[in-house]
Amino acid sequence: MTTDSSRSARTSRSAADGISTFKGQERALRADRLGTGGLLLSVLAATAPLMVVAGVMPTTFAVMGIVGQPLLFVVLGVVLVLFSLGYAEMSRHVHNAGAFYAYISRGLGGTAGAGAAMVALVAYNALQVGIYGIFGFEVSGLFATYADLEVAWWIPSLVALAAVGALGWLKIDVNARVLGVLLVIEVLLVVVFDIAAIADPGKEGLSLHAFNPDTLTGAGVGTALCFCIAAFLGFEQAPVYAEETSRPHVLVPRVMFLAVTGVAVFFAISSWALTVATGPAGIVATSQEQSAGLLFFLTESRLGGTFTDVLHILFVTGMFAAMLSFHNVVARYAFAMGREGLLPSAFGRTTGTSGAPGTGSLLQTGIAAVLVLVFAFTDDKPTGDPTAPVLHLFTWGGNIGALGVIVLMAIASLSVVVFFVRRGAAGAQAWRLVTSALAGLALAVIAGYTVKDFDVLVGTGPDSVLSLLLPGIIGLALVAGLVQGLVLRSRAPGTHARIGLGNEAFQLDKEAERTP
Repeated sequence: MTTDSSRSARTSRSAADGISTFKGQERALRADRLGTGGLLLSVLAATAPLMVVAGVMPTTFAVMGIVGQPLLFVVLGVVLVLFSLGYAEMSRHVHNAGAFYAYISRGLGGTAGAGAAMVALVAYNALQVGIYGIFGFEVSGLFATYADLEVAWWIPSLVALAAVGALGWLKIDVNARVLGVLLVIEVLLVVVFDIAAIADPGKEGLSLHAFNPDTLTGAGVGTALCFCIAAFLGFEQAPVYAEETSRPHVLVPRVMFLAVTGVAVFFAISSWALTVATGPAGIVATSQEQSAGLLFFLTESRLGGTFTDVLHILFVTGMFAAMLSFHNVVARYAFAMGREGLLPSAFGRTTGTSGAPGTGSLLQTGIAAVLVLVFAFTDDKPTGDPTAPVLHLFTWGGNIGALGVIVLMAIASLSVVVFFVRRGAAGAQAWRLVTSALAGLALAVIAGYTVKDFDVLVGTGPDSVLSLLLPGIIGLALVAGLVQGLVLRSRAPGTHARIGLGNEAFQLDKEAERTP
């Protein structure tokens, strides 16, 4: 086995010899296409701020009955900053579109990396596809409200699917501009609401009670953490784009810290603004009454009908931005896996002049189309319940995906520790190893609560087979990936050795061809 340091040295010599273009550049994503702004916008779009404020926050208040949700965002922000310290340091040493699984394979070996790759592919697909449910439901509601036209939810879902698939073939900088415009407007509208709520508080005044630690007592805190951590998903995607940035060792860590701290502050303030608008004593009851309409109910009385109508539209565009962001991530994971032999080699090539991972984009579009059509033909037929796509496609997909990413973050934290210890850098990186270990422990606890309370998260009874079947999808993906890794180690050790190396593997191949 070749050590990481010797691999890096050989890669550098290859680049110096001008070998990076061998076998065509279709094996590498196009570099220098993203700066700090473009990367940050691409990452933040996945967090879908308005979807979190209008959907996740009211659901957490209503289902868990915990007033201290703003404090939970602060706590999770601290945990994820601790995670980011080691994760970002890894990004200085590993530049691979398969971020999570590349990091895990560098620390824990190729077999563990193969398992992580399959979990990442399933998790991010689930997150992306799940949003199609709530997107279609909201758009069909807008047609009914403003055009007096009944449109089945799956029609706008499929239209959005086609648009996202088309953009997936275009340059990432085009996508970044699309995401950026939608995101900035979305955030500005939420900020306007926050200011309005603080300026016109409920009967309890400008109360800070939601930040009181006493509000986090009770059995529902662990499950509430599961709800809230899903709101952060997206910040961890920065390393996925490392190969497409000019200075990945600088830009990726910078964007990660900007994203996680910005998201934590933004969501803590926005969830606090909700409690201020209703009064801390009334936030749970009002959320249970209004459900996903809570934000719109509060803006109607403070900012008027026109603002609320615009907010509804931006709710839709924000979801579209999130779908596009997750689509890009899935396509890049598929590209990385195809390049390293974990998927057919066709996935490991970029498309035409755009340099985008086109085959991976097609894969994600195909998976999304199949699942949307399955839910369209089966999900709401037995009961005729028009909210079925929201309650099922969105809720199931979102929580399956969130569980997968939490598991990946916990394993990646362990991998960071092992990676630097094996490189003899434990002393130099001691404080990062401590923060990674603490974050990994916290994430493992959250993952445990997620599995334990999955019936609450997806709205099924504790005896429902779905409470085992749905989280079991992530477990099955992990086992399937591990089995693939073991088979490759036994039957194709050369391929197994490449897992996590990315484009470096092909540079090493070419050097080997040139060496007598």
